[in-house]
Amino acid sequence: MSIEFWQQLKDEAGQLVDNEPLLASYVHTCILAHHNFETALSFILSNKLADDVMRALSVREMFEQIYLMHPEVVEAAICDIEAAFKRDPAVHSFLTVLLNFKGFQAIQVHRLAHQLWNAGRKDLALFIQSRNSEVFSVDIHPAAKIGQGVMFDHATGIVVGETAVIENNVSIMQSVTLGGTGNEAGDRHPKVREGVMIGAGAKILGNIIIGEGAKVGAGSVVLSDVPAHVTVAGIPAKVVGKPTCQKPCETMQQNILED
Repeated sequence: MSIEFWQQLKDEAGQLVDNEPLLASYVHTCILAHHNFETALSFILSNKLADDVMRALSVREMFEQIYLMHPEVVEAAICDIEAAFKRDPAVHSFLTVLLNFKGFQAIQVHRLAHQLWNAGRKDLALFIQSRNSEVFSVDIHPAAKIGQGVMFDHATGIVVGETAVIENNVSIMQSVTLGGTGNEAGDRHPKVREGVMIGAGAKILGNIIIGEGAKVGAGSVVLSDVPAHVTVAGIPAKVVGKPTCQKPCETMQQNILED
């Protein structure tokens, strides 16, 4: 899968160089100078994250070590790019997502922080989280679990708490919070099941479940479990209908009145 995907990326990069000479050097440095997707991705992300405390080379080495030890992280990144390509009508190439979509990039940085957290390197994981927030305006605790095929659309202002879980194939719009309800300890953040779409500005609070294939309307405040395959909206959120498809994450239909 990754070999075919990488060839597609290189083809798109070649077309971009032909069509936009001003970006030729940038595209060559990010894509065409590399021999596989992993090295290109690590180069792009490390240069985004680097600062005076941690240089790009050091960050890149961490990414490449994680990709070598955990190839499932690379497969998840590919699924995330494909998800954005399929769900966002503004996207016309895989390359656009890789180079320009900060929601995609923020998720991949979190995957590094999550692996560091699991390996007991918690202070470093928290540092990576902080840089992720500063650079991409997305704040994801390193312990949070995120599946594959996840899209953060626009992404600015998304917050994901420590014990949150986002399963495979979920779409989340900007300014969404998966948070707690206070300073309680333990398992205190939402669990978002497969196929869910969460509209812009929604606040989902507490150790609650957003059921498979559910839709959360923009601006809603969700304080209790949401059943599978329903649409909820309001403050506090209530069931207002049913999505017109089994996986709202794919259609990205924002108008809850059509449900």
